[in-house]
Amino acid sequence: MANENLTKAKSAKNDEFYTQYHDIEKEINAYLEYDPNVFEGKTILLPCDDPEWSNFTKFFAQNFERFKLKKLISTSYAPESKKISNYQPTLFEINDPKFDTKKSIVNGKIFTLTQDKTGDGKIDVNDLEWTYLEGDGDFRSKEIKKLRDESDIIITNPPFSLFRKFLAWIVEADKKMALIGNMNAITYKELFPLIKSNAIWLGATNFNNGMYFKVPDNFVYAETYKFEKERNGEKVNRVPGVCWFTNLDHGRRHQPLPLMSMSDNIKFSKHKEVKGKQYQKYDNYDAIEVPFTDAIPSDYEGVMGVPISFLDKYNPDQFEILGATQRGCHDEVPDLKKYDDYWEMKQNGEKTGSSGGKTNENANLETNDGKKNYFINREGHIIQSAYQRIFIIHKK
Repeated sequence: MANENLTKAKSAKNDEFYTQYHDIEKEINAYLEYDPNVFEGKTILLPCDDPEWSNFTKFFAQNFERFKLKKLISTSYAPESKKISNYQPTLFEINDPKFDTKKSIVNGKIFTLTQDKTGDGKIDVNDLEWTYLEGDGDFRSKEIKKLRDESDIIITNPPFSLFRKFLAWIVEADKKMALIGNMNAITYKELFPLIKSNAIWLGATNFNNGMYFKVPDNFVYAETYKFEKERNGEKVNRVPGVCWFTNLDHGRRHQPLPLMSMSDNIKFSKHKEVKGKQYQKYDNYDAIEVPFTDAIPSDYEGVMGVPISFLDKYNPDQFEILGATQRGCHDEVPDLKKYDDYWEMKQNGEKTGSSGGKTNENANLETNDGKKNYFINREGHIIQSAYQRIFIIHKK
């Protein structure tokens, strides 16, 4: 699974995964390249953070003046609520007159930046002011909601397990945002309609090989695995299938996707599943199966089913998203065929005991590739479900 490393870390009660500075910088710079004034006069909130360790806080504090920010707010979640065992406060906190032994465990912290506190003529990370929150820092609390409502842009790496709720929390307040999340979140009912309506899109950074997160020096998620590798002297662990979700515009999403015609794809495609073969139509949708984004035919005028990874190349000026399997494509692709009179078969031809109804609302192909279970009815009609598909059409 895409968040397997995070799950293992959580089960080991060691789930501190910190976004690397250069990954934040690369994504934010893409927004600035498209609109140099995107952050000017804005209040930025960094919730679900650990301000003393966070590169989010460090990055925006160091660039406060360059971005012409109005205010920076960063909040953390209390160690007790995060169930961190053997928590030790930092020397930064211990040596501060505000240090409180009890609050250090049960209260979150808030860091703010608005002015040159040190008097050195610039506003940067040295001017951050902090105090304890009244509560534990949970983003759903009234205290953090108030900060949400005060802010213009929310940027963070929320817990993947709370991504749905966190996204709804932002959408409810109609805020600009940039969030790191699991690629599978694209198919969530809370997110896909927003992607379809062009209210949210994928960020500028491509993480085809996964995203590396910094982990603590004592990081252990299994008895035999401590961390994956070191980068620049820091321990990091890779999480595959990670991307940015945002409603801040960037130039990459407006770059046209170069495509070949259907006949040229059949002749020259690098994919054996496409080269020398005809594009299949789904058994239950009036659409063709396109298993790879670079195999989208430039001259096909009908509906096409493409992988969810297509969204990484999606240009709203070039394509229209109609829907997705299991995500309400019925209005645009009518006459949906049901498979209630089918049953599931193993690869060896044995029945599994499941009905074909589990394929309803999937994109199904009239085939049996011999690699996975298939479905059959009394007339001997065989189908298999394609992977999750997004339905698109070329814009005229």
